[in-house]
Amino acid sequence: MALTPEPSAAAADYDVVRRALEHLTTRFRSQPTVEQVADVVGLSPSHLHHVFRRWCGLSPKAFLQAVTLDRARDLLRRDDVNLLDASYELGLSGPGRLHDLFVTHEAMSPGDFKTGGAGLVIRWGVAPSPFGVAVLTATDRGLCGIGFADQAGGVQEAYRDLARRWPAAGFARDDAAIGPYAAQAFDPACWSPDRPLRVVLIGTDFEVTVWRTLLGVPLGRATTYGDIAQTIGRPKAARAVGAAVGKNPISFVVPCHRVIGRDGALTGYHWGLTRKRAMLGWETAKRRGDRPAEDGAVA
Repeated sequence: MALTPEPSAAAADYDVVRRALEHLTTRFRSQPTVEQVADVVGLSPSHLHHVFRRWCGLSPKAFLQAVTLDRARDLLRRDDVNLLDASYELGLSGPGRLHDLFVTHEAMSPGDFKTGGAGLVIRWGVAPSPFGVAVLTATDRGLCGIGFADQAGGVQEAYRDLARRWPAAGFARDDAAIGPYAAQAFDPACWSPDRPLRVVLIGTDFEVTVWRTLLGVPLGRATTYGDIAQTIGRPKAARAVGAAVGKNPISFVVPCHRVIGRDGALTGYHWGLTRKRAMLGWETAKRRGDRPAEDGAVA
C-alpha cells in the first residue's frame, strides 16, 4: 500500500501556498509583490493568483492580510476581555457557524488514559487535506487524532507522533475507514449538525477541559492562553493551558491553531507556524464566503 494517497487539488495547492508563505515569512519587511513570490514558487503571477483563489477563495493579497500580525491582533480586538464568554454572540453564519456546531465529543475515562490505551484498537490512515497530507487516527467511538506530513517520508513520522500518545493501544492501517473522517473534518460541504463528526478526547482531566474549551472558539476568531485559563476557572494557569494546547492530538478539528499570544503574535504550533498561518487564512476565507477578494501586491 502506498504511503500517501493521490493528492487532491486542495492538497496540491497547499504545497504552493506553503512555499509562498515560507518565502513571505522570511522576507516580510521587503513587502514582496505577487510577481516576486510567483517566481520563487515557479509559477506565473496569474497561475499563483488562480491557485490561491481555488485553494481558499481569496487573492494572495487578501489571504496574506488575513494571516499577518495585524490580522491576528484584529482577531483579539474586542470590547470584552474574555473572548470565549461571548463566542456564540457573534452572529456567525454560513460554513463558519456550521463548523462550530457539527462536532460532537466525548472523553475517554481516566482509567483508559492511565493505561495508555490498553485494549484499544485504533485505526489510522492517510488522506489529502487543504493543509497537506493528513494522518488520522480513530477508535470505534470516533476520531482521536489528526497530524500532518509535508513530505511523503513524513507520514510515518506523523503517525508515530500520534501513536506514541497511546503506547499500549493496538494500531491498524485502514485508509478506507479513515477517509470519511477526513472528508468531514476538512470539506465544508460535509459540515452539518445533522451528521456530526464524533471525536474522542484522550488526555488528563485538565487537558480535556482545555480541549473542550478550544471547541468553543469560533472559526475565523482567536483567543489567548490567558482567556482560556479564565474561562476554565484557573486564571493563574496560563502556562499549564499552553502545555495542554500543545498536546492537543486532534489538530484543526480541536482548533489549537486559534490560540495566539496576548500581543497578537501567532506563537508556536506543533505542526509548524506556516501551517498555522495557512489554517487561519483558510478559515478567514470560509467566513468571508463569496465576498470579493482584493488584487494587487501581496502585502
